Amino acid sequence: MVSSTHWLASQCAMAVLEGGGNAFDAAVAAGFVLHVVEPHLNGPAGEVPALLAPAGGPVRVLCGQGPAPAGASVAHYTSLGLELVPGTGPLAAAVPGAFDAWMLLLRDHGTKSLRDVLGYAIGYAEHGHAPVERVGATVATVRKLFETEPEWASSAALYLPGGRPPAPGVLFRNPALAATWRRLLAEAEAAGPGRETRIDAARRIWREGFIAEALVRAAARPTLDTSGERHAGTLTGDDLARHHATYEDPVTFDWRGWTVCKAGPWSQGPVLLQQLALLPEDLPAYGTPDYVHTLIEGGKLAMADREAWYGDATGDVPLDALLSDAYNAGRRKLIGATASYELRPGSPGGRVPRPARLPEGEAPAVHAGGGEPTVGADGATSGDTCHLDVVDRWGNMISATPSGGWLQSNPVVPGLGFPLGTRLQMTWLEEGLPNSLTPGRRPRTTLTPSLALRGGEAVLAFGTPGGDQQDQWQLHFLLALALRPEVRGGPDLQGAIDAPNWHQESFPGSFHPRTARPGAVTVESRLGESLVTELRRRGHAVTVGGPWSEGRLCAVARDPETGVLSAAANPRGMQGYAVGR
Repeated sequence: MVSSTHWLASQCAMAVLEGGGNAFDAAVAAGFVLHVVEPHLNGPAGEVPALLAPAGGPVRVLCGQGPAPAGASVAHYTSLGLELVPGTGPLAAAVPGAFDAWMLLLRDHGTKSLRDVLGYAIGYAEHGHAPVERVGATVATVRKLFETEPEWASSAALYLPGGRPPAPGVLFRNPALAATWRRLLAEAEAAGPGRETRIDAARRIWREGFIAEALVRAAARPTLDTSGERHAGTLTGDDLARHHATYEDPVTFDWRGWTVCKAGPWSQGPVLLQQLALLPEDLPAYGTPDYVHTLIEGGKLAMADREAWYGDATGDVPLDALLSDAYNAGRRKLIGATASYELRPGSPGGRVPRPARLPEGEAPAVHAGGGEPTVGADGATSGDTCHLDVVDRWGNMISATPSGGWLQSNPVVPGLGFPLGTRLQMTWLEEGLPNSLTPGRRPRTTLTPSLALRGGEAVLAFGTPGGDQQDQWQLHFLLALALRPEVRGGPDLQGAIDAPNWHQESFPGSFHPRTARPGAVTVESRLGESLVTELRRRGHAVTVGGPWSEGRLCAVARDPETGVLSAAANPRGMQGYAVGR
């Protein structure tokens, strides 16, 4: 079974499974197809955290999030007159992490050759695919930038074919990307025989060969960014050569027979676990005003702790305390009958919280529908991402959330066909915070795939695009799955995805310009007028969005007793796709 945010990626993954490959082979193939068909949402120089559960083995986190380059320090950025890391341009580029993570996954857990899994992406890049509407819509918002700024001319050459943005139904090609992967394959295969030898050769080419050289040249070129100035990046060849994707143990939390697994606090993943820990034993009935209010207010507390405590600060994130019964019993008492408009981080172990200070004078951000790319004329974007889940006939399972390297956030690297990422915009230019910009540290990412176990066996992989909303929507999905009746003797995956959703924004956003909207809640109209009225009576500043505007979840599941597999995909946007047999 496969579920992803694009039908072509799902079907290519299924083709790999049909051809005898396992879930990890399929995920890699789908990931590279997503780079081609959703370039406004992810790319090879972006990021991809993943959780994988090999059949009969422990759950592992695959970290495809690159760190800040050695030259990326608070002192350097503030010396340029900056208060925030720009939302676009090479100065916001972390060391690319996605490519090496996909290669490590393929080498260690896959069975197929590099040529096998890259073939689908090469085909769509070379021969074309019909782009989704949002590709062209995103290009249209930055068309002026592409056409008037010389450093963005490479983007104009690719994304304005014939002087027009890509259009649905008209084949769109990326011949430079196809050529990049063909050259990579040729050089990797020349390194010698053997699947692993060639995959390791591809990793070296990315870090030290022609791709690395092109990435470093692109990073060194001063480029107009959201600050209104031109800045060069800090990425060097040494940064690329040193970086390797890594494996880690997951952070876990047990709730009502489920063991939920997430990446560590270098991601926002533990936010989902904290929200579960904050739930009262006598949780109000599903879908009632009390239920929605409880989840909104618990989410505010969890996100406040994210701001004060999460980051790639090894040994300095009090995660055990943040997930402890005693701590959350105290935090739970802060949930009152009315909406809170305060950012209220806690004091785990008696430590004093220190959230970042927001820049003064910023207007509040409004992005109803949360997480879809909202792009300004200068390329400013709130960002979004992709997601894919796979489970195979042997019980291998993976959940992966590719993102970054968006077409609108950095110029296309000449000769490569894809841009650098901008993940450093999630760090703070204030010393001493868990998520301060620090050379060699990973920026705290919003990317947060999920796996869940029952009885020690992996039974569910799920996730969603949506920036800061990801772990809110995932909580609502998991609770809809756990608290609503099963269908046909199993979990109602599709019903849980389709259930009316919402999000709140009472915390500093992770994307430039890092604004907050205290008390703001955006809901799908399907929640109903009476529930909205009750939320407003309790003080929530409610925005009512479209009936299908919140959440873009994917999920696959496996019943360990029967071996029966299931999958579901998001109907919102009409491009998510679940497939299997």
